[in-house]
Amino acid sequence: MDKWECTVCGYMYDPEVGDPTTDIKPGTSFADLPDGWTCPDCGAGKDRFEQI
Repeated sequence: MDKWECTVCGYMYDPEVGDPTTDIKPGTSFADLPDGWTCPDCGAGKDRFEQI
């Protein structure tokens, strides 16, 4: 699975880890994140992330 980086703060979303701060389970792809999900570090929306 590809990782995604927040272009605002550099946070890395790793689908293998998920996002435990918002109860996103490991194995959740970036495309499957809820539309309202935001960067847990800076609050930027999904549209501010780039696939790396």
